[in-house]
Amino acid sequence: MKVKPIKRHKAIQPLSREHHQGLLLSWKIRTGLSKGVSTKRIKTYVDWFYTTYLAPHFEEEEKHLFPILGKDNAMVKKAVAQHRRLDRLFKSTTELNKSLNRIEEELEQHIRFEERVLFNEIQKMATEQQLQFILEHHIETKFSENTTDSFWE
Repeated sequence: MKVKPIKRHKAIQPLSREHHQGLLLSWKIRTGLSKGVSTKRIKTYVDWFYTTYLAPHFEEEEKHLFPILGKDNAMVKKAVAQHRRLDRLFKSTTELNKSLNRIEEELEQHIRFEERVLFNEIQKMATEQQLQFILEHHIETKFSENTTDSFWE
């Protein structure tokens, strides 16, 4: 069965593009672990990615996108709880192998939830003014790879 691509409003497209980099992070972690790369090397990259891209992305979603549905919306609550859980996993400094495995799995599940469920609902409920506001206030972070240690190659 062919899955029809989701047509994103241009205001939400930059956040969806940022999700692509998050999915690639999960793939990089998975690849690094399967190749036996030291967890310390992977963690160094993961820390850079989290600080540079993911933490600001979470903040952006919570500040501009989630309010469209309201903080009491069950899907918003789920996404915010997932952000908090991921935040704790990224900041964890013990049991790196376990943390990296959890990040890899949970980040991918979280992104799939936002893309397939939450963003669709936000797009459906948002007014044109709300979408315009996001368009004017979200500055897309152009991804620039950290090639200091491309452990996944």
